[in-house]
Amino acid sequence: MASLSELARQHTTLDRAAVEHLQRLIAGWGLLADFCFADLLLFTPVEREADGTTRTGDPDHFVVLGHIRPTTSQTLYRNDLVGEVMTAEDRPLVARATRHGQIIEDEITVTSIRERVRVQCIPVVRESRVIGIMTRDSAPLVGRQPGELERTYVAIFHRLASMISAGDYPFPTDDADSEEPPRVGDGVVLLDRSGRVEFTSPNAISALHRIGIHGNTEGMRLVDYGFDERIIRSAFSNKLPVTREVERGIETTVVFSCIPLIEAGEVTGAVLICRDISDLRRRDRLLLSKDATIREIHHRVKNNLQTIGSLLRLQGRRLGSPEARAAIEESVRRIRSIALVHETLSRNAEDDVPFLEILKPILRMAEESMVTPENPIYFRVEGDAGRLPAQVVTPLAVVLNELLQNAVDHAYPPEAELHGGHVKVTLSRVEENLAVLVADDGVGLAPDFDLTAGAGLGLTIVRTLVETELGGRLAVRTAKPGTVRPGTLVELAIQLDAPWLSGDDEMLRRPTGEMPAVVVPGGPPPEGSAPVEGSAG
Repeated sequence: MASLSELARQHTTLDRAAVEHLQRLIAGWGLLADFCFADLLLFTPVEREADGTTRTGDPDHFVVLGHIRPTTSQTLYRNDLVGEVMTAEDRPLVARATRHGQIIEDEITVTSIRERVRVQCIPVVRESRVIGIMTRDSAPLVGRQPGELERTYVAIFHRLASMISAGDYPFPTDDADSEEPPRVGDGVVLLDRSGRVEFTSPNAISALHRIGIHGNTEGMRLVDYGFDERIIRSAFSNKLPVTREVERGIETTVVFSCIPLIEAGEVTGAVLICRDISDLRRRDRLLLSKDATIREIHHRVKNNLQTIGSLLRLQGRRLGSPEARAAIEESVRRIRSIALVHETLSRNAEDDVPFLEILKPILRMAEESMVTPENPIYFRVEGDAGRLPAQVVTPLAVVLNELLQNAVDHAYPPEAELHGGHVKVTLSRVEENLAVLVADDGVGLAPDFDLTAGAGLGLTIVRTLVETELGGRLAVRTAKPGTVRPGTLVELAIQLDAPWLSGDDEMLRRPTGEMPAVVVPGGPPPEGSAPVEGSAG
C-alpha cells in the first residue's frame, strides 16, 4: 500500500508543507475517529494526469489518502480504501465541500457497500487554502437516542472539525513526553474556557481516583484537588497540546494529554485524555532491572577473564622455555578477544552489538602485541557487519584474532625479506548472509598444505569455531598466484538466521552434516561443487 506522500506526489500538486500538514492530521486522527464513532476518510482532488501533466478546471476525481476505523464503534467498510480514486458522482458531497470550502453533511448511497451512509465533509484548510476533505462516514441514526457520553464525544468531534476547517488543527507541534499516548477509550475530561470540568467519562473517573482525586469533579477545577495545573495552563497559554505523566508513588502512573479547543483564535476549552499506564511502567522498571543485572554479569565475566589473563602472564614470566611462553601469550590474546565482547555487552542493554566495536579493538590489540618495528604490519577494516547477536560475536572475535595472529606469524617470515605488509579485513552483509574476508600480501600458501590435515593450532581453532559454533563455511586460497607478494585470502560465510544461531538451547550446535550454502562474493562455490582449499598455518 502506497504512503500518503507517495499518493500525493502521484496524484496532486501539493507542496511539501501541505503534505506534512495532512500527515500530521493522519498521525493523530485516531482520536477523531473514536470521538465521532465513525470511519474517517481523507480525500484530495486528483490534479495530475497519468503522464504527469496538471489538470485544469473543477476537480472531478478524488484520491483517498487515508482511512481509519473507530475503536469505539463498528466500521462501515470491510476493505481499506486508501489509494482508490473516486469520481465526483461517487462522492458529490466531497466535490461540493471542495468548491465551497464549507462543512457539508447529508446522506448518500455508497455503491461499494450498497447502503445509505451519513456523510459529513470537513475541509482541511492550511493557510486559507483547502488542501483536502476529511469525511465522517457513519450509519444513519434510526430510532436510537444516543447517551450522554456519545453526545459529548460527538460534540467534541464537531469542535475539532471546526478547527480543521479553520486551519487550527492539526497543531504544528505536539508536545508529547510519553511514548504511550492516551486514547479516547481510556478516559476523557472536558474542560470549559476557565478550566472547570464539564464532563468526566467513567474511565476518566477511575484514572483520577488512581492519582488521589476523589469526589464529584464536575463544575470544579482539577487544580483544587491537587492536579498539576502546569499541564492545563501550558495548553491554554500556548494553544498547543501538552502530554505529561503523573506519578503517585512507584505503583501508579497516569499519562494525561491536554488538547486545547480553539474558536476564532481563542481557547474555548480543552479535552483532557487520560490513560493508566501503571502496568507498563512496572514492566519497564522490571526490564531495566534485568538489563542492569545482565550488564553487571557481562562486566564481571570481563573482569574475571582479565584476571585469568593476568595470572597466565605471571605464569609465563616464570617459564624458561620460549615455546611455552609463546603458547601462554597466544592463550592470553584469545582470552582478551573474548573479554572484549563481554566489555562491549556490559555497556549495551541489547542482546546484539555493533561488530565494528569489537573488531577495531582486536586490530589495535594485534598491532600492539604482535607487530615489531623490524617487521611493520598495517591493519585496516572495510565494510560493516551491522549488529550481531552475542552467540555470533564471541566465536567470530576469536576467529578473527586467530587469523590476524596467523597472518603475522606466517605471511611475513624473515627469510622472505618482505619487511612488513598490509592485512585487510572486509565485512559484507546482505540481509542475513555475512561474509568476512581476511587478506594479506605475504608469501602465500605452502604448495603442499592441506587445511583438513596438518594445520596448526590456530587454524584448527578457526575451523572448529566456524564450522561447529557458527555453522559457516571456511575457504583459504592464494590471493595473487605468480606474483612477488601472492598473499593469502581467508573467506568466511555465515548464515545469521540459521536455526543453530537462534539461541535455542537445543539448537546451539549445528547438526552433523548440515552446512548452509552461503556464497561469499568472489569466494568459493556452494558446498558440493568444489573442495575447500587449504592454507598455510
